[in-house]
Amino acid sequence: MKKYVIVAGVPRAGKSTISKRLAQQKGYQHISMDSIIAGIEKIFPETKINTNASGDVMKNYKYISSKIAPFIKAMMNSGEYDECDYGVVIDVHQLTPDDYLKYITNEKSEVYFFITPDITPEERFKLLKQYDTPDDYTYFYSDEENMNDCIDIVEISNWIKKQCIEHSLPFIDTTYNREEVINEFIKSLA
Repeated sequence: MKKYVIVAGVPRAGKSTISKRLAQQKGYQHISMDSIIAGIEKIFPETKINTNASGDVMKNYKYISSKIAPFIKAMMNSGEYDECDYGVVIDVHQLTPDDYLKYITNEKSEVYFFITPDITPEERFKLLKQYDTPDDYTYFYSDEENMNDCIDIVEISNWIKKQCIEHSLPFIDTTYNREEVINEFIKSLA
């Protein structure tokens, strides 16, 4: 594995699960960008980052990615981890394949996109409910809010898949047999 492993993708596709397991097994530092994004959103409104913005969800997703990708690059270039023997696993929802290539890609990083494409929003809703816990923000949303999010998640998943294919970036579909796919992925990195 490289110094920086970026685990990107959509909610409930297994990003945090994978990131935490990799960090534990490999002794890597785990950074949840979703928590950092929430902090930036609340403390620095001038960034115009709004994860709950109404309107064009894809446009908002791309906008947040365009702000977060250079931030991740700056973190990697800070030198903070250069002298450490361990690496870093970065777990992030709002990162597009385009922005990874534009801002982040280098010899010290690798990225994997975890998505749930090629399903209906209704099927996605069932997956969300299956893996939702009180630790997840969606746990406290109404079924209507979650269903609306599932429509967006399916759209974003399919778009990420197309982008990954176009740019020859790795994507992992965790729509079915999520735990088995996650375990196989972690084994493949060993």
